[in-house]
Amino acid sequence: MHRRKLIQSMAALAALPLAAPFARAAGQLVSVVIPPLRKPADAWRKLLSPMAYAVLFEEATERAFTSPLLNEHREGTFVCAACLLPLFDARTKFESGTGWPSFTRCIPGHCGFKVDHRLAFETRTEYHCVRCGGHQGHVFDDGPPPLGKRWCNNGVALQFVPHGQPLPAWRI
Repeated sequence: MHRRKLIQSMAALAALPLAAPFARAAGQLVSVVIPPLRKPADAWRKLLSPMAYAVLFEEATERAFTSPLLNEHREGTFVCAACLLPLFDARTKFESGTGWPSFTRCIPGHCGFKVDHRLAFETRTEYHCVRCGGHQGHVFDDGPPPLGKRWCNNGVALQFVPHGQPLPAWRI
């Protein structure tokens, strides 16, 4: 009996990296560690369009009002265009009028942050995909209540997966 429990526990631990980014334990959401994905620049260039590569790995910005995701209003999930990690639930998307897809929050634990000093007159908070490090956009304090945040994202840095379709497997 103890041997069976041990084998089951070992199997569960082995499957943990395959689990979704969040797991339910005793009715509570528990964050799962997301392993980083490191790829050489040429590997990313082969997978992404030149513009997506420039935004994600050279921190460029796409032109405002050019992303088809501005008009995406279906239920679903927005995933990182590079590694396919889910970043935003579509229910957090809102119309900011800025010309870029905007959200009220990132999926907890899926975005990393750094301070951006590139503008001489403004310090901004930049956010990246926590898995591949791909640049997504900036967080501003002018979003709608109750959180008051606007996660301003480059559309080319995201892919949309409609509700009812399976999320893509994370790239390796």
